[in-house]
Amino acid sequence: MSRKSRQSAILSIIAANDIETQDELVSELRREGYDVTQATISRDIKELGLIKALTAENKYKYVTKQAMEFRLSGKLLSVVREAVITVVTAENLVVVKTIENSAAVVSGALEQIAPSDVLGMLADKSTVLIVCATSRDAANVQRKINELL
Repeated sequence: MSRKSRQSAILSIIAANDIETQDELVSELRREGYDVTQATISRDIKELGLIKALTAENKYKYVTKQAMEFRLSGKLLSVVREAVITVVTAENLVVVKTIENSAAVVSGALEQIAPSDVLGMLADKSTVLIVCATSRDAANVQRKINELL
C-alpha cells in the first residue's frame, strides 16, 4: 500500500485511539493490513508532524499539531489567562510577561499549542521568550496567544 494511504490510516488511528508508542501504532497498522516496520512509522510520524500530548489520565498519546491548538485543559487555560500580563513582538521575537513565578507554567502551556513557526522558547520567573523565524511568524504567534486570553 502507498505511503499516502498508510499516513492517512495513521491519522485515522490516532484520532480514534490513544496511541502511546510507536509499537502500538505498528500493531494497529498491521491489524489494518499494513506491513510496516518501526523505522517506517518513525519517518511517517516526522513527516506528519505528530507530537505527543498529555491526556487527562496523565499518559501521552500521538496527536497532530493542529489538534493540539487551543486544546489546553480548562485549569491550565485559566492559569494562562490569569498569569499573562502582556504579549508583545520585537522583530522575530515574542515576549510574554507574566506574574512572578508563572513563566514556566505559561511556557509549558504555550509549547502544547505552539505552531510550527516557533523555533524555541525560554522562560525565567516572569518572562517567556519565543523565538520565531520571521517577524510575520512572531505576529502570528502573538495573535494566537492573544486569542487564548
